[in-house]
Amino acid sequence: MQLIHSVAELRARLAQEMSVAFVPTMGNLHEGHIELVRIARQHGSCVVVSIFVNPLQFGPNEDFDKYPRTLEADCAKLQGLADVVFAPMVGEMYPEKQTIFVEPPPIANELCGAFRPGHFLGVATVVLKLFNLVQPQIAIFGKKDYQQLAVIRQMVIQLNLPITIIGAETARAADGLALSSRNQYLSADERTEAAFLSQILRGMGVALKEGETGYAGLEEKAGAALAKRGWQVEYVAVRRQADLGVPEKSERYLVLLAAARLGKTRLIDNIEVGL
Repeated sequence: MQLIHSVAELRARLAQEMSVAFVPTMGNLHEGHIELVRIARQHGSCVVVSIFVNPLQFGPNEDFDKYPRTLEADCAKLQGLADVVFAPMVGEMYPEKQTIFVEPPPIANELCGAFRPGHFLGVATVVLKLFNLVQPQIAIFGKKDYQQLAVIRQMVIQLNLPITIIGAETARAADGLALSSRNQYLSADERTEAAFLSQILRGMGVALKEGETGYAGLEEKAGAALAKRGWQVEYVAVRRQADLGVPEKSERYLVLLAAARLGKTRLIDNIEVGL
């Protein structure tokens, strides 16, 4: 495995590669990330993992400065799985002040985007830059960040990028909590309570499968249940899988999404439901 920090070295290393599978990350890798890399290994002869905490996608009051940076430990976890780890400094990714951006579709202003203005603009811009640098044929993204995956898929389609996007299932702890680098911010009591978020979504899924079509009422009831237990709820939503639009009653392929804060930690989760 080769650790590369500069754009020039990365381009030289990948110049002759014909089958590149790419996993972009912000580091602090957990088992969910490692599963993405395992999937990448099935799809490319050269697996590239990027580790870059992207300032462009953090708001002014978010956790950019304290976001955990664990490059040495991350590289140890990637030994034998990745061929190249690209870990650039901010100056490599943004050699000049970024004034050209990728404007994401309107859905980027809903759900998480309503609470994190500019977040998906930062995500789309850095992912396009990474795609330009790595030039993969395949890229793997986790379904845990479902809205991010939807935005990336649309960017690839609308900008005619020759990249196949694979969405990987969410990796979970034994109690159902979606694995996330931010889980380490939780206290012991909060960590126990955190599993309730996935439980709420599963309960909504059962209700839908039993014929419930009152989506707004279902969202309100779930949000109230979270709030009653001390969560600060941002949203609970029933959406179409295809485009994250508000579904009609006849829609068969739904996704249930939620974002809420437990103490100081913001958690997100989702489950797909087929009716």
